[in-house]
Amino acid sequence: MLNLGVSAQDSNLIALSVGNFDGVHNGHGALVRRCREAVGASGKVVVLSFDPHPMMVLNPAQAPALIEPIGVRIDRLKRIGADEVVVLEPTPGLLSMSAQEFVDSIIDEYRPQVMVEGHDFRFGKRREGTPTMLKEFASLRGVEVQVVAGVEVALTDQSVVKASSTMTRWLIAHGRVRDAGFVLGRAHELIGTVVKGDQLGRQIGFRTANLKTDSMLPCDGVYGAVVVLPDGTELGGAVNVGTRPTVEGTDRRAEVHVFDGDGNPWMPSDDFPEYGWDITVKLIGWVRDQMRFASVDVLSQQLGRDVVRAKAMVEPMLVASV
Repeated sequence: MLNLGVSAQDSNLIALSVGNFDGVHNGHGALVRRCREAVGASGKVVVLSFDPHPMMVLNPAQAPALIEPIGVRIDRLKRIGADEVVVLEPTPGLLSMSAQEFVDSIIDEYRPQVMVEGHDFRFGKRREGTPTMLKEFASLRGVEVQVVAGVEVALTDQSVVKASSTMTRWLIAHGRVRDAGFVLGRAHELIGTVVKGDQLGRQIGFRTANLKTDSMLPCDGVYGAVVVLPDGTELGGAVNVGTRPTVEGTDRRAEVHVFDGDGNPWMPSDDFPEYGWDITVKLIGWVRDQMRFASVDVLSQQLGRDVVRAKAMVEPMLVASV
């Protein structure tokens, strides 16, 4: 192992990590923290993140859904300690490199003194490269490689899993947003813009904000949420994800009913635009599955019960954030 004894004059040291980093979960956080430890406060942490996912080039039909768009990913990586985030486009030329060619190209381009990767890191053509191979190839170039063990997370069903983007996607897809939050180290967020909908909610007393987002939606159902307004104000919310079968809806969407601390509907002020404003919806927990109700009146009654459950779910988070 190279001696990277960090000191005040080590401002030229570079630590680098390569991967997808989709979702920026607890495992990714461990990689970035190890990079910082390797080069110290005055060194530079560089993260190389593939976008789109390499499977979009190799086999689009098998490509996983993105947890969040690349812009959000970059912001999260910088907030947890990366100095620079470089987006790697998975071109056919890049994906056809042998494992050694890939390592040599990264070292030639970024000149790191240390590379930090997870125990399951794979690279090169047909994912032939392993952490052991990375250590071998990098050592020939005078670069240290540190391999970080997976981060284990306990879920609500008492199972223990390794934090990964794959696990995060599975949990979100199955509506287990609370467990996804444990893997991510924060609530899964739907980040987007409020757009015009069919305005049915206001007719039955449950006005909703229709959310246009590139964040991964959970399975159809109702969820409790913390809603962050453009000015940073946090309010409670009940989010419906689905096609709205009671009103013969066809398109899948996310709609959030925002309420104040008393559970009353939140209404924007007169100088607040009706549409076009940014919103962040933090998914806290599952309330119920999507259902078709006998009438709009029955749906309205159920929505009232949904808000009560959502309020009880998110109230502790709102109190903690004050």
